Amino acid sequence: MADTNTRHRRADAPIRRPSEVTDDLSVFDRFASATSKVAAGAWFFALCVLLVVIWAPSYFLFHSVDTWQLIINTVTTIVTFLLVALLQNSQMRSDEAVQDKLNEIADGLADLMESMADDRPQLRRDCDELRAAVGLERRESS
Repeated sequence: MADTNTRHRRADAPIRRPSEVTDDLSVFDRFASATSKVAAGAWFFALCVLLVVIWAPSYFLFHSVDTWQLIINTVTTIVTFLLVALLQNSQMRSDEAVQDKLNEIADGLADLMESMADDRPQLRRDCDELRAAVGLERRESS
């Protein structure tokens, strides 16, 4: 394994390995994760379908009552807006975790290619292409 002077990373990314990621999430992030798990469940979808099935006939029963339809439409719009925001937070954190893992894999592969490049000159070019493709740069030794 290469020492820290020959490791690589993106210039704008902090050095954080996937194994170093902790579960120290903010209250909002924990709430967004819990909401995401609930909203991804089959029972939540079934509840939403049930609400639509109950709500749909109400249009015909309360057709003359515009206030009822306004309340239902407003509530569903607000709930949808909030769910999208919460789910986007969970998706963003998931994307960042996957990107961190991919960067670490590319970094390890570049190190391996570099260590074998003396015997295989083509690997040096491939390693340079890999670094350019994923934005890996040489770390400056301190």
